Amino acid sequence: MAELETRELEYFVAVAEELHFGRAATRLALAQPALSKAVRRLESRLGTTLLHRSSRHVALTPAGEALLTHGRHALNAVAAAAEKARRAGDRQDRLRLVIKAGGDANLLSGILAAYARRPDARQVDILFGGATDRADHVRDGRADVALLYVPFDDTSGLDHETLTVEGRVAVLPPGHRLAARPEVTLADLAQEALPRWKGVRWTGAPEGRPGPEVEDGAVLFDMIRLGRTVAVLPRSLALPAQPGLVYRPVADAPRSALVVAWSQDDRRPLVASFVAAATEAAQAVTGEVVTGGAVAGEAVA
Repeated sequence: MAELETRELEYFVAVAEELHFGRAATRLALAQPALSKAVRRLESRLGTTLLHRSSRHVALTPAGEALLTHGRHALNAVAAAAEKARRAGDRQDRLRLVIKAGGDANLLSGILAAYARRPDARQVDILFGGATDRADHVRDGRADVALLYVPFDDTSGLDHETLTVEGRVAVLPPGHRLAARPEVTLADLAQEALPRWKGVRWTGAPEGRPGPEVEDGAVLFDMIRLGRTVAVLPRSLALPAQPGLVYRPVADAPRSALVVAWSQDDRRPLVASFVAAATEAAQAVTGEVVTGGAVAGEAVA
């Protein structure tokens, strides 16, 4: 069997993520019949069905789910190889940091200041990623380091150091049955509709029925105001408080961690220097001593 082509994987991954040929064709700037033909040709070459199709519905088969998982990794690897080749020929050493807007637990200014004081400091370019794609920026070479939230973000293929850990809060609509309580528990939230972040299975609580799919915080908070969902978020992602919403600590929720992450195979001194500056700056602000990815003596779920 001939090897898969990168373009074929791009086509399939677009359809698998959108679960709609029309939307995938628009995303790829490709005619829908050509996309459908390409996917069928791929299925024929692999000798298996990747998608169940009907006039109203597209669903992944087990083979399709496997190809989506591994296909994403393959596309990331190809993109990373190209990016690293470009960077190897770039004499200007710059460090690129990807963050979520507001997703730095108020540590970013101190981190940048601490890094700037180091004799080997380079210019830091700050990129803003979405709610769930920042780790991909590092894996495919678009960024050198990222600020991520564990366990919400997928850190596979990355190394990371914990900067701070924090409790979680439930974000509720006005008039919710739990809004009058000073704090809530995970059991209180059982069977509540919890948001599904696009591309991520984690909802923030171990139980709960699936709620609407969201892509960013603005959509999430609007859905909460409308009473369509509630959310369990790290405290720093829930603040500053949004008007018209109620915030309550979740007493028994495992604490989450804000981490600085980088590729496992990236051993460049400029990355190591930034990570060292970030951990030192975070410790100076929070007073927490982080070892092994957690506050000393405390596990991070």
